[in-house]
Amino acid sequence: MKSGLAFLDYAVIAAFFTVMIGVGVYYSRRSKSSDQFFGNDKSVPWWLSGISFYMNSFSALAFVMYSALAYKFGWVPVTVSWLSVPAVLLGAWFLAVRWRRAAKTSPIDYIAERYTPEMCRTLAILGLPMQLLDNALKLLAIGTVVGVGMGFPLFWSICISGVIIVLYTFLGGLKATLACDFIQFLVILVVVFALPPLCLERAGGLANFIDKAPPGFFDFTAGKYTWGYMLVFFCCVGSTLSTNWSLVQRYYSTKSEKDAKKMAYLVAALLFVGPPIFFFPAMAARVFMPDIPEDQMNGVYALVCREVLPIGMIGMVIAAMFSATMSSLAGNFNAAAAVVTNELYLKVAKNPSARAKMVAARAATVLVGGLVVALTFVMQYAQGADDLFNLSNKVFGVFLPPIAIPMLCGIFVRRFSRRSGLMGLVGGIVVGLAIFIVGAKPELAYLREMIWIFPMTAAATIVFLVLGTKLFPDRPDDRAAVDAFMDRLSAR
Repeated sequence: MKSGLAFLDYAVIAAFFTVMIGVGVYYSRRSKSSDQFFGNDKSVPWWLSGISFYMNSFSALAFVMYSALAYKFGWVPVTVSWLSVPAVLLGAWFLAVRWRRAAKTSPIDYIAERYTPEMCRTLAILGLPMQLLDNALKLLAIGTVVGVGMGFPLFWSICISGVIIVLYTFLGGLKATLACDFIQFLVILVVVFALPPLCLERAGGLANFIDKAPPGFFDFTAGKYTWGYMLVFFCCVGSTLSTNWSLVQRYYSTKSEKDAKKMAYLVAALLFVGPPIFFFPAMAARVFMPDIPEDQMNGVYALVCREVLPIGMIGMVIAAMFSATMSSLAGNFNAAAAVVTNELYLKVAKNPSARAKMVAARAATVLVGGLVVALTFVMQYAQGADDLFNLSNKVFGVFLPPIAIPMLCGIFVRRFSRRSGLMGLVGGIVVGLAIFIVGAKPELAYLREMIWIFPMTAAATIVFLVLGTKLFPDRPDDRAAVDAFMDRLSAR
């Protein structure tokens, strides 16, 4: 097996990072206001927003955790990934227009109108930890795949990626992020389409691969990944794709409501085509690299690349892995900074100037990025090489339902009162954390599994929304305001 990186590989990586910074510098001169910095001017073409949505919907975490699953179980990660397709199609049919009408200055600004300003600020404060944890997991993933798998230093994998993302997002805002997403999409295409034929050749051709694959390798489910698990995971991924701040931003930044729908259809098509191609190398490796140790499976994609790719292409793979993570993180950094700026800073600032708003927007970007990098090192120390897939599911099982359900109910359900949202948010998180703490007991460890913690937290959130509506019913003026908001979203 090849080891280390050649000079040409480092040159390819350096060129990639230089282009990313160059894009940030270019767009820094074109972001004249905080509205442009956060995409509030609604001027993004649907195809660019769609590619950006797609790039933001996964990261190197997918290449790490799903490739490990592909090596172990075969087709299972394709089944899991395809759950995103109906989720995005549902978003196109029911969410695209509503998100574009609801959000104005940030992904959650409508919360103050639909619920209360206190709910909006609380969601901003409590939603940020989930964004930070999710982003830290993605940075840890890029460290795993290019650090452990390819011999690129783990410390520098995390630091360089984090600093470059913050830099071009800091300089150019959403427009720079979108442009970089498109470039990174092209980089990933080169690698993704080059690798499967080489792996198929090493596996002795398609017939030999199918013949030598373990029994049940092409089943849709395996092990604990049953159809019941898939149903719960569909709810999880559907909630994420419907309410993730950076993805909501892609809906409302398009030029028109029709474009918002077209964007979602493009994303659904890409999410259907991509998974079998992405995960085939890890599946084929089960035939020509059958003895990868359990503690190295998170790096299987990188190990395959080192085995079959020539010098220079390995550098392109690392650039592609960075691309997957950087696209997702840059979008999240910009969306989180929009929330910090518009829902926290501007609510206490007294008539700030346009320049002050831009300074606040860029400072918020640096703050979010710095916290993510720091949290990544803490998580790496605490988690090591454990199963990233399960870790990410536990995080989302606690925080996602209490955040996503009130957000979605806020644009679909009239009956919930304005003050019920805060009870649903806080009550759901408290219950989720309680379940997680109880799950520390060995005999109750199953409670921390996504198949348990997600539906239990979701049910608790709904109960608190109903309870909040009963305890704090709307006054006539509040009810009129809710009806006016809902009428605006559902108008034809």
